[in-house]
Amino acid sequence: MALASLPKVVMGSVAFGVFWMLAVFPSVPFLPIGRTAGALLGAVLMIVFHVISADDAYASIDLPILGLLFATMVVGGYLKNAGMFRHLGRLLAWRSQGGRDLMCRVCVVTALASALFTNDTCCVVLTEFVLELAAERNLPAKPFLLALATSANIGSSATPIGNPQNLVIAFNSKISFISFLLGILPAMLAGMGINMLMLLCMYWKELDGGACSPDEVAAGKQMEAIEEGRRTALNNNKKDDGDATPASPEDDGGGDAESMMSENISTKHRWFMQCSEHRRKLFLKSFAYVVTVGMLVAYMLGLNMSWTAITTAIALVVVDFRDAEPCLDKVSYSLLVFFSGMFVTVSGFNKTGLPGAIWNVMAPYSKINHVTGVTVLSVIILLLSNLASNCC
Repeated sequence: MALASLPKVVMGSVAFGVFWMLAVFPSVPFLPIGRTAGALLGAVLMIVFHVISADDAYASIDLPILGLLFATMVVGGYLKNAGMFRHLGRLLAWRSQGGRDLMCRVCVVTALASALFTNDTCCVVLTEFVLELAAERNLPAKPFLLALATSANIGSSATPIGNPQNLVIAFNSKISFISFLLGILPAMLAGMGINMLMLLCMYWKELDGGACSPDEVAAGKQMEAIEEGRRTALNNNKKDDGDATPASPEDDGGGDAESMMSENISTKHRWFMQCSEHRRKLFLKSFAYVVTVGMLVAYMLGLNMSWTAITTAIALVVVDFRDAEPCLDKVSYSLLVFFSGMFVTVSGFNKTGLPGAIWNVMAPYSKINHVTGVTVLSVIILLLSNLASNCC
């Protein structure tokens, strides 16, 4: 694409620069509005500067990607309510053979889970379990948190639904779910193994049990105390509201899940009223697991990923037989808005012709049919993803 007029190139570059700055540094002192508002600001500037028309801006918003993101977050919410991530936490602790074994489990479980349930969800949910396990075993929390963060990013690269950036690549390139998985899986497994090996080498002594410093142990216990205090306050609030039922030990880390799957029974269908409480919970949890497996199978069969995820989300909402607002409130709408603004901003920047001109300069050195070209392209992507955010 040829370069546009000089004013359009300058204005488009300014708008994109504002978006990039706020995406990378969301709390800059002179404009601390955050990433989401920054993406919207970049989109608005593209339209105000006449870099892109309003109609083209609307057309640039990729609704299938937004629909898939929305539905994936809804499904993830129901899986969390069904106790999926609590079971993953128990898997980490089951017959653990010490700190090094626990480190390997964190790497493997996090990588596999993030490929199916997005890296953000896994990091948010599993962090609490990792902190508790480290504190119980008198181990420093830092190595396990690093394992969680790195493994979530490595594992999420294996599937289009692992992280939002993969969705953009898969949809724009028309790569099917199974082709994406088979193409990335070897690299993901290799990366997971290398990451695990490096972490073990770096923290071999600290993972020996009892070799951690008193400060690190105290920090881990402090985090556990904070989480325990939060749960206690939540239970007290429930009692103040008239709920005199004491919290059971099973509610730790999963109390919200149980209540979400069983509260407001009076609003449910008559069939539910004829079942025992245990059967109601078991049915809802089993249904959540079954339809999620069906969703993954549909992905592998090549069905439309966006509508498959939306259908799964709606099935969970309907079968739950109650107002879906509490679950829908957990959707990260700010992420959807961010991507909408990003689509408009990037589309406007492309219309300046500047990205195409830059690529024309780099293309001769980045041919993927040669080792040197692959190396150059990999280095460029690596640098840009760290300096300019992987969203770009």
